[in-house]
Formats: sequence, C-alpha cells, structure tokens
Amino acid sequence: MDGKLSRENIVKTILEDKDFDIDEYEDVIHLLIQKTVSKDVNSIHKGNLTFGEKMADKLAEFAGSWKFIIIFSSTLVVWILINAYFLSHPFDPFPFILLNLVLSCIAAIQAPLIMMSQNRQEQKDRIRAKNDYKVNLKSELIIEDLHKKLDTLIENQEKILDKFKQYEDKI
Repeated sequence: MDGKLSRENIVKTILEDKDFDIDEYEDVIHLLIQKTVSKDVNSIHKGNLTFGEKMADKLAEFAGSWKFIIIFSSTLVVWILINAYFLSHPFDPFPFILLNLVLSCIAAIQAPLIMMSQNRQEQKDRIRAKNDYKVNLKSELIIEDLHKKLDTLIENQEKILDKFKQYEDKI
C-alpha cells in the first residue's frame, strides 16, 4: 500500500499501543464505525440446521417441559393401575418388565437427542462469543478514538485559554 500500513496492521498497532500515522488510524476507525459487526446469532444458527437437528431440538425442548413430565407421569400411573388392579389377566404383570423395557428404550433414544441439542447450543454459544468479541473490540477502538479526540480538544482549549491569558496580561 505504497508505504502505508495495511488495515490489519493498523488495528494490530492500535491494540499494541505503538506509534503510527494518525490519518491511517482515523481511516480505520471510520471504517469500523460504518461497518456493522454484530449479528443475530439465532438466525445464523437456525439457518445451518438440518431437518433432523431441528426435530432433535424440538424433542429436547418438549422432553424438558412440564407438559412432558405430566403426560409421562400420568401414562406411568395409568399403565400401573391397569396392569395391577383392573385387568384379570394383565399384559404386563408386576414387576412391570414391559414397562421397564419401554422406559429403557425411551431413555436410550432421548439421551442422544438431548446431547445433540446441547452440542448445537454450545455451537451457538461459540458463535455468540465470537460476535461479542468483535463488538467489544469495535467498542474499545471507538472509545479509544473518542478519548484521543477529547484529549485533543482539551489541549486545544488549554492553548486557547493560555492565549487569552497572554492577551489579558498585555491589556
């Protein structure tokens, strides 16, 4: 770039507190201010999901709800009551071996689906963390720029005040 630092190097220089050309610094700050860094993590994450992953998320969401707990508990109670008290020849007599088999199958299917959903949540959290880092970096650079501008304003005001004092002393 004909003797000038690249934008990446300017940002690195800013972060490492090294001296550099203030005009290049201003250009980078204005580019950062104009560019939107933050993104909607939910839409990014949802756009990449397959049908199976969406279904796993819905199942995990349902399996962690009060509705599921109430339906599941009610089903267990009805199963036990029917087989223990209402049928003269129960299809699953005490100790409810068929019920245990059904519960084991549900757990065997449900556990990996919930883990898949948790893994996707971790991916979403990583995307969110990367997004937060970019936003924080941009904010930090903008704040640093504002501090420098304020320092320049204060210096200029002090110079003007000194000139007024010198003028006042002459009068």
